[in-house]
Amino acid sequence: MDPLLLDSASLAWGPDLLVVSVEGAAEWVLGRPASDCVGSPLAEVLGVAAAAARELHDRARAGQATVEHLTAARGERSVCLRLNVLAGDGGRRAASVLNLSALLDGAPPLQISKLASSLSHEIRNPLSSVKMAVQTLARNPGLSDRDKRRLTIANREIRTMERMLWLLSEYGRDTPPQTELTSVRALLQEAASMVEAELTEREVELAFHEEDRDLPPVKVDSGRLRPVLSQLLLNVAQGLNPGARLAITLRRHGKGAQAVIQDPSSAVLPDEQRSLYEPFGSKLARGAGLSLAALRRVMTSHGGQFVAEGTGSPGTLFTLTFTGA
Repeated sequence: MDPLLLDSASLAWGPDLLVVSVEGAAEWVLGRPASDCVGSPLAEVLGVAAAAARELHDRARAGQATVEHLTAARGERSVCLRLNVLAGDGGRRAASVLNLSALLDGAPPLQISKLASSLSHEIRNPLSSVKMAVQTLARNPGLSDRDKRRLTIANREIRTMERMLWLLSEYGRDTPPQTELTSVRALLQEAASMVEAELTEREVELAFHEEDRDLPPVKVDSGRLRPVLSQLLLNVAQGLNPGARLAITLRRHGKGAQAVIQDPSSAVLPDEQRSLYEPFGSKLARGAGLSLAALRRVMTSHGGQFVAEGTGSPGTLFTLTFTGA
């Protein structure tokens, strides 16, 4: 789920029902920049009828906090807004607004958790048998070079299928993470070790640049995060030339830390930003369709963020923001 979906916009209005201040994710929640909201009628900003805005004001004026749900117009479509209405001061009233429609659009189907778990179980068992058989055949000293190459390819594709199953399972998981404090650098190195064979084959190594010394440890469920993070590293490595270094910048972010992974070979167009995190909706190459969705979902469940941004030229920056202790 997009962490922006959990953001809200806080707005305040006066007795004349004109908005006097807006903070937070106004453009995301209200469909317009905060600067366009100030001085506009409350009904216009929310996208509701004037009578609905007046009723909202009257309830806030009663001096009691309340939660209201309104159907608002956003162009040709309607959205559901959740307002936590607060009593203001000096004649002002205030509310915190959340776009529930965007929240539900960004969430996976409720049935996906059970389906993902069943699929992973049903496919993983026979896949393990196939993997064991291939590895047994590969130890045969009488194999020709051609057959060895075929088995190497088979092993590689089996590992790909295992990672895809893990991504599907992680995207649908709805249990809370079991976090512990760990080093961001160690987490990335452990994730890289899970695709070590593929990185070695491409002669790609991680290159860390630490902007700050003594980065604080961060709270993560390493067992859940490593597999999905390893797929991102592999996606980036697949676009690099043999012998290239995969650049990762580490820096402090509040009480936590950030890791910025540079992918110089992919490009994100402005109109593709929203589809990046939809399962199989990403237009980025190299199998990013499910991995970005799963990685963003697990980062959000940790209280962190994951953002992919174009650099204005061929290239993408993947920024992971981790929470600290």
